Amino acid sequence: MAARNDFSTVRKLVFGQVLMTAMVASGFLLIGGWKSALSPLLGGMVALLPNLYFAYKIYLARLSGAQGILKAFYAGETAKLLLTAALFTIVLQIPSVDFLTLLIGYAAVLSVFWFALFLWRD
Repeated sequence: MAARNDFSTVRKLVFGQVLMTAMVASGFLLIGGWKSALSPLLGGMVALLPNLYFAYKIYLARLSGAQGILKAFYAGETAKLLLTAALFTIVLQIPSVDFLTLLIGYAAVLSVFWFALFLWRD
């Protein structure tokens, strides 16, 4: 039963990141329409997708020993950084993407980690 609650914090973080992506993109949608909302939405996805991969990698290693978890952590973090760089490279090839609003969406999703430190203490 305890294993079911082990990843409740991770689920909260992922849900918070999805919610933040939707909120930022919705704000830009209300202000400037679809073209304005595309960049922060993509920025949020550039932050969210690598984090999902990292969480999944750690989740798969949860039953292995400490050494296996540590290896999964380093491998997941390395892949997360490479995936983030690749996604930025891909997204920046889209002509209609505004770099500033892309970064706003990206930073907003990453800020969920900082808010989580204060809001979701167990």
